[in-house]
Amino acid sequence: MKLYRYLTGVDDSAFCARVTKALNLGWELYGSPTMSFNGENIIVGQAVCKEVTKDYQEDTDIIAALKAES
Repeated sequence: MKLYRYLTGVDDSAFCARVTKALNLGWELYGSPTMSFNGENIIVGQAVCKEVTKDYQEDTDIIAALKAES
């Protein structure tokens, strides 16, 4: 199954580190990054996907599926 995450945060080095960590854990970028302004900070987002061996079921626990792949 393919897992999907959407990472968001303030546009800073900590956000870049989170995306970098996900990439190094086997996640792949999905689509273009997004950017918005909340009146105080620039907020960025990036979708990432990861293929895992478990088959998807409606009641699949995504966190458990990730842990099983580790």
